Amino acid sequence: MIRALWAFRGFVISSVRREFNGKYRESMLGSFWAVANPLAMISVYAVVFGQIMRPALVGHENRPFAFTIYLCSGMITWSLFGEMLNRLNSVFLEYGNLIKKASFPRICLPIIVALSSLLNFSIVFGLYLLFLVLIGQWPGLPTLALIPLLMLQLLFALGLGILLGTLNVFFRDIGQLTGVVLQFWFWLTPIIYTLSTLPEMAQKLIGLNPLLPLIAAYQTIFLMQQWPDWASLWPLSLLTLFLLWLGGRFFLSRAGEMVDEL
Repeated sequence: MIRALWAFRGFVISSVRREFNGKYRESMLGSFWAVANPLAMISVYAVVFGQIMRPALVGHENRPFAFTIYLCSGMITWSLFGEMLNRLNSVFLEYGNLIKKASFPRICLPIIVALSSLLNFSIVFGLYLLFLVLIGQWPGLPTLALIPLLMLQLLFALGLGILLGTLNVFFRDIGQLTGVVLQFWFWLTPIIYTLSTLPEMAQKLIGLNPLLPLIAAYQTIFLMQQWPDWASLWPLSLLTLFLLWLGGRFFLSRAGEMVDEL
């Protein structure tokens, strides 16, 4: 699959570029909206949630933007995961006509989705980093931890997404179920609230969430300005390897049957 991706890298890159440009082709301001929308979102979080929820962060009550930093670090990274999983869930259905008409490695499609989502995320995240610089809250060297964290998040979403996307071709209820599960998954992840504000039983339940240590790692970098707890990420890393293996194996075993189902 890796050799096939490299051979069709031009197709993948051009598809990502075409998809990004296609979003804003008919608008007067074009790609300006790629910056305006996330900028508006960050501004709302800073003005509204930053003041209302500040007391929820014990030890940071005197930092005016503490909850904004905490909230955005979780929301922006979750949005990358949510967008990838939603799109990967239906990627083979979305490109069904192309699959039936053209001959190319089907694995290119999940990679196109992953790179497109990463491009959208980079714009929003770049504005968030600029916001941190402007308010004097740049994390310093711990920012380098973003590289392995993002790689882990992308691979986890890719493995799970390929598995769900392949299943969705044969069992269309998977697509509907994924949307519902993602809504519950979001609220079971400490992004809008802090884990310490929940009862002990609820904390134990949310502790089973595989994304909890990943989101906590982002929040540690930007709020605490410290390196994340790498040891807490081992379970997610092992789960990611398993999902990549399972998703890839299932995809390869069913790729030939996809055309008939589509």
